[in-house]
Amino acid sequence: MAAALQNAGETFWLWRFLGRLHPLAVHFPVSLLLFAALLELSTLRNYAHKLRPGIDLLVWAGVAGALVAAVLGWLLATVEDYGGSTVDIHQWTGVATAVLGLGLLYFLRKTDGGTNPAAVKAFRSLLFFSALGVSLAGHFGASLTHGEDYLSSTLPWNEAEYEYTGEAISANLAAYEGTEALSEQKQVELVGKVRAVFAHNCYKCHGEAKIKGELRLDEKEYVFAGGESGPAIVPGESGRSELVRRIKLPKDHKEAMPSKGKLLSPDEIALISLWVDKGAPWPDAANEVSEFRVAELAPRRPNLPAARKGLSQPIDIWVDEYFETQSISWKEPVDDKTYLRRIYLDIIGLLPSPEAYEAFQKDTRPDKRAAWVETLLNRTDDYATHWMTFWNDALRNDYTGTGYITKGRFAITDWLYTSLRDNKPYDQFVKQLLNPTEESKGFIEGIRWRGDVNASQVTEMQAAQNVGQVILGLNLKCASCHDSFISDWKLEEAYAFANIFADTTLEVSRCETPIGKKASTKILWEELGEIDSTANRSEKLEQLATYLVQPANGRMYRTIVNRIWKQLMGRGLVEPADEMDNLPWSQDLLDWLASDFEDSGYDLKELIYKIATSKAYQQPSVGVEDPLMLVEDDFVFEGVVRRRLTAEQFSDGVSQYIHPVFDKEALKYKPNELAVAEQAPMPFARASLVANNEFLKALGRPNREVVSTSRDSQASLLQALELTNGTTLNQALEEGARKWTEKYNDGDIIIHETYRKLLGRDPHQNEFNVAMEVLGEDPSPEAVQDLFWAVLLLPEFQLIY
Repeated sequence: MAAALQNAGETFWLWRFLGRLHPLAVHFPVSLLLFAALLELSTLRNYAHKLRPGIDLLVWAGVAGALVAAVLGWLLATVEDYGGSTVDIHQWTGVATAVLGLGLLYFLRKTDGGTNPAAVKAFRSLLFFSALGVSLAGHFGASLTHGEDYLSSTLPWNEAEYEYTGEAISANLAAYEGTEALSEQKQVELVGKVRAVFAHNCYKCHGEAKIKGELRLDEKEYVFAGGESGPAIVPGESGRSELVRRIKLPKDHKEAMPSKGKLLSPDEIALISLWVDKGAPWPDAANEVSEFRVAELAPRRPNLPAARKGLSQPIDIWVDEYFETQSISWKEPVDDKTYLRRIYLDIIGLLPSPEAYEAFQKDTRPDKRAAWVETLLNRTDDYATHWMTFWNDALRNDYTGTGYITKGRFAITDWLYTSLRDNKPYDQFVKQLLNPTEESKGFIEGIRWRGDVNASQVTEMQAAQNVGQVILGLNLKCASCHDSFISDWKLEEAYAFANIFADTTLEVSRCETPIGKKASTKILWEELGEIDSTANRSEKLEQLATYLVQPANGRMYRTIVNRIWKQLMGRGLVEPADEMDNLPWSQDLLDWLASDFEDSGYDLKELIYKIATSKAYQQPSVGVEDPLMLVEDDFVFEGVVRRRLTAEQFSDGVSQYIHPVFDKEALKYKPNELAVAEQAPMPFARASLVANNEFLKALGRPNREVVSTSRDSQASLLQALELTNGTTLNQALEEGARKWTEKYNDGDIIIHETYRKLLGRDPHQNEFNVAMEVLGEDPSPEAVQDLFWAVLLLPEFQLIY
């Protein structure tokens, strides 16, 4: 029925809706049958174990879930455009699991409470096979949603390669239909859209790096030459064109294209068919048009609209223009308590004290929010300590790890901290990273890996990749091995950029195979300047630093203002923040922030001040069900995205008010250690200055052997296990509870102080009553520890609202 509806051209909405319930339904049989199989192991010696009723219930529910998931999965595969061998394997392992499940129920009934040994043996065998089958089905389902290398890409010997995941091709076909001949401009536009489809779906098998079936679709001459099956297209006749025939084949056909993953969408098929019917026009001018969106390099200064509706802050004026296009109304700003906690955590990474909450509440100045933001920015050491987390991630700087002992890697910690504390202008900050002193050389020196090293991971190429990603917001990883599938960057361009960081001329290698050609020496955008290829490394780096930081490089300044916006707002104007060629949700706001950043002398604190004092920043936070929604093209900005505390913020919150999570001996960097102490000593070890450990890793601190410009704000199973069962937090809470009971020795006081310090408020009456039942008038340290733990796990503590 669903297939008939699909073939009719328009799928009935109910079938599509039910099919999309499959990802939800499929998790139930996976968990239930696996749990049943695990429990069954404990009954091997005694079938009539006390767990038997629970196991039987899990089996019945799991098999029922498998049947429902199989039906919904069949519906999804039928009405949607999924295709490829992975879909087939997922589908048939799911069906096999459902069939095994029916057999499982049959033998369960035959066991007669364990009196039929043959039936018991058959039941157990089928249960374990069903658990295996549902696990395999789930694995291949995850491969469909997350990619075929979802698990294997995490292994240390598999280097991650970022590949384009596909996006909807927007094509108004009506503009190209009709009997009249297309103008050259229309021809350029039409073939540009066709090439985008080819690039996003076909180049991996039919491009320069891989030529399947002797067919290449990346250049005009190869497209018209065809492959081993003959001409791929017959201009003017899509019905006789082999390429069109194959992209229309069903997913299970051996000649279907693409052969793996999703088939082309109906719109994409219609686009290619129309192009062929129009004679497959490909004017020479089309070769100058990018297949991918390319952001402007030059800066742009949009004219700021006049103040409106009581809005005078430029950021708010631009956001108001955006809100009008989206039919969004401004909401009331967040209350004082929420705002104060937000700016404390965003600017210095600490929780406000109860006294700070009280003082802020009593502050009657009309500009008190701006004044408190300025005060926090002037807490230079707290500010620098907090922002070390962000920049250590981005610049892959750490305190311990691969290479430091063997001098294959160099720390930039002291230079970085000092630069942040002194608010070094960003153009000078970048200049000193690119043309470094001994203190700042670690970023471009990279990591000198031992043993055999891939050509794409030599230190010169690491420098090119990392400078491109962090400073310029572009991905050169793909182009470091072969011509990129996700952008227009070519292999030789990546090598030319890497050659700037080299002492000797690099030899170009494609997919680890030298091509017999030496790399040239060029900046990625030659209009920024020409690098002297005869110069030594030091001279080349000096030239590069000068060219990249010049005002003409608008891309660099758009990249940094986008990163700071994302850090404060939870989502960038452009996402992902490392792919600045993507379309921002407000081009005017992005361009204005970048030009204003230049006008303010590249002052990062001033940028933070303007964002944190905007009405846009003060809007109520917005929650998202799925973090993938944040990178969708149709994302709509409404306000700050609700975020989870970072590993460092969580640790420091515990250390501030309960007990230090880390001893001061754990500090790997001690700022102001040699200075005359005008500043109060650090009351506890800030987590940003502590070496990575299992606790911080579980809460999200990345491995800094690679650049990391974004952390996942979603809770994970590992985090939940660490917070509930980990020794690091448990020891801090245990010691803190002991000291609190000695200090207060009164349940009422302990409850109120816990809520005031951790949540910035007194407990509600029902919260107080529940806590008093646990603590009593004379609480034990164990009871106080349980109270700490319960409050720390509240979303009110863990999230930045």
